Amino acid sequence: MDRRVRRTRRILGEALMELIVEQGYERTTVQDVLDRADVGRSTFYAHFRDKDALLMAGFEEMAAQLRADLAAMAPGVPPEPGRPVLALFQHAYREQAVYTALFGRRGGPAFRRRLHELVAALLREHLAPHMAAARSDLPVDAVVEFATGAALGLLVWWVDGGFREAPRRMALMYQRLAAPGIGGAVGAPGLAPGLARG
Repeated sequence: MDRRVRRTRRILGEALMELIVEQGYERTTVQDVLDRADVGRSTFYAHFRDKDALLMAGFEEMAAQLRADLAAMAPGVPPEPGRPVLALFQHAYREQAVYTALFGRRGGPAFRRRLHELVAALLREHLAPHMAAARSDLPVDAVVEFATGAALGLLVWWVDGGFREAPRRMALMYQRLAAPGIGGAVGAPGLAPGLARG
């Protein structure tokens, strides 16, 4: 991706985030983004198919960090449920105004649905090999849905509460709450809270 492309994508992303904070996601149109960014319609559609795609492009950094964290956890080694979601909480903490707008009453269901899909896909990549190594009899999709729902439920609670806890504290909470369930799924019900050591 050359410098001009990166700059255009960054300008569009920043415009969308500003508009989400000001007027909510659902009320924001592609035309609003074009006006704010001073970019032509053909340029926008050369990069993104719609505003949902533009929104999710802003979460690539978080997804990359999640993938890196997950790749470092080898199958057969008890997973630490809090580590994969730490990047999610860190991202939300850095972008508090955006998450408040997206999860608040002006937020859009498209964002929540896409974030759910992203986190679920990453957790599936992580948990499936662990469950296979443990010969778990539980459906991978059920365990992934449990882990994803718990992470996003805590995220919404945290955002609604004004980000009173630190991201690492949120990841520790998630680990303490989710570890028994995920540990049972991979045959390691006594999962230790590894984040507390790191």
